[in-house]
Amino acid sequence: MPKSRIRKKADYTPPPEKKATNIDLRGGGRRWVAPLMLALFGIGLAWIVVFYVTDGSLPLDPLGNWNIVVGFGFIAGGFVVSTQWK
Repeated sequence: MPKSRIRKKADYTPPPEKKATNIDLRGGGRRWVAPLMLALFGIGLAWIVVFYVTDGSLPLDPLGNWNIVVGFGFIAGGFVVSTQWK
Protein backbone atom coordinates (compact mmCIF):
# COMPACT_ATOMS: atom_id res chain seq x y z
CA MET A 1 0.00 0.00 0.00
CA PRO A 2 1.42 3.40 -0.91
CA LYS A 3 2.37 5.76 1.86
CA SER A 4 0.36 9.01 2.10
CA ARG A 5 2.04 12.32 1.67
CA ILE A 6 3.03 14.24 4.75
CA ARG A 7 1.46 17.66 4.71
CA LYS A 8 3.50 20.47 6.10
CA LYS A 9 1.62 23.10 8.08
CA ALA A 10 2.04 26.66 6.96
CA ASP A 11 4.34 28.72 9.11
CA TYR A 12 2.61 31.04 11.54
CA THR A 13 2.54 34.62 10.41
CA PRO A 14 1.23 37.12 12.94
CA PRO A 15 -1.50 39.46 11.78
CA PRO A 16 -0.36 42.92 10.73
CA GLU A 17 -0.10 45.43 13.53
CA LYS A 18 -2.96 47.84 13.89
CA LYS A 19 -2.13 51.49 14.07
CA ALA A 20 -2.82 53.08 17.43
CA THR A 21 -5.89 55.28 17.34
CA ASN A 22 -5.62 58.75 18.75
CA ILE A 23 -7.95 58.99 21.73
CA ASP A 24 -8.90 62.46 22.86
CA LEU A 25 -8.97 62.44 26.65
CA ARG A 26 -9.66 66.15 27.00
CA GLY A 27 -13.42 65.66 27.16
CA GLY A 28 -14.30 67.08 23.78
CA GLY A 29 -17.14 69.56 23.70
CA ARG A 30 -19.23 68.03 26.46
CA ARG A 31 -17.94 69.88 29.46
CA TRP A 32 -21.49 70.98 30.27
CA VAL A 33 -22.78 67.45 30.93
CA ALA A 34 -21.34 66.77 34.38
CA PRO A 35 -22.28 70.15 35.92
CA LEU A 36 -25.80 70.01 34.46
CA MET A 37 -26.28 66.41 35.61
CA LEU A 38 -25.15 67.22 39.15
CA ALA A 39 -27.27 70.38 39.18
CA LEU A 40 -30.39 68.44 38.18
CA PHE A 41 -29.72 65.80 40.83
CA GLY A 42 -29.20 68.52 43.44
CA ILE A 43 -32.31 70.50 42.46
CA GLY A 44 -34.45 67.36 42.52
CA LEU A 45 -33.13 66.29 45.90
CA ALA A 46 -33.49 69.79 47.35
CA TRP A 47 -37.06 70.04 45.98
CA ILE A 48 -38.09 66.83 47.73
CA VAL A 49 -36.29 67.71 50.99
CA VAL A 50 -37.86 71.18 51.12
CA PHE A 51 -41.29 69.65 50.47
CA TYR A 52 -40.92 67.26 53.38
CA VAL A 53 -39.32 69.73 55.79
CA THR A 54 -42.04 72.36 55.27
CA ASP A 55 -44.88 69.80 55.56
CA GLY A 56 -45.95 70.43 51.97
CA SER A 57 -46.30 74.21 52.03
CA LEU A 58 -43.20 74.79 49.89
CA PRO A 59 -41.88 74.78 47.09
CA LEU A 60 -45.30 75.07 45.37
CA ASP A 61 -48.31 74.76 47.65
CA PRO A 62 -50.95 74.26 44.89
CA LEU A 63 -49.17 71.15 43.61
CA GLY A 64 -49.57 69.30 46.88
CA ASN A 65 -48.03 65.83 46.72
CA TRP A 66 -47.19 66.35 43.04
CA ASN A 67 -44.12 68.20 44.33
CA ILE A 68 -42.56 64.76 44.83
CA VAL A 69 -43.13 63.98 41.15
CA VAL A 70 -41.52 67.28 40.18
CA GLY A 71 -38.47 66.48 42.33
CA PHE A 72 -38.15 63.02 40.82
CA GLY A 73 -38.60 64.59 37.38
CA PHE A 74 -35.49 66.70 37.98
CA ILE A 75 -33.61 63.61 39.13
CA ALA A 76 -34.78 61.67 36.06
CA GLY A 77 -33.61 64.57 33.91
CA GLY A 78 -30.19 64.21 35.55
CA PHE A 79 -30.11 60.55 34.54
CA VAL A 80 -31.11 61.43 30.98
CA VAL A 81 -28.32 64.01 30.76
CA SER A 82 -25.85 61.48 32.23
CA THR A 83 -26.24 59.32 29.11
CA GLN A 84 -24.40 62.06 27.17
CA TRP A 85 -21.32 61.87 29.42
CA LYS A 86 -18.22 60.45 27.73
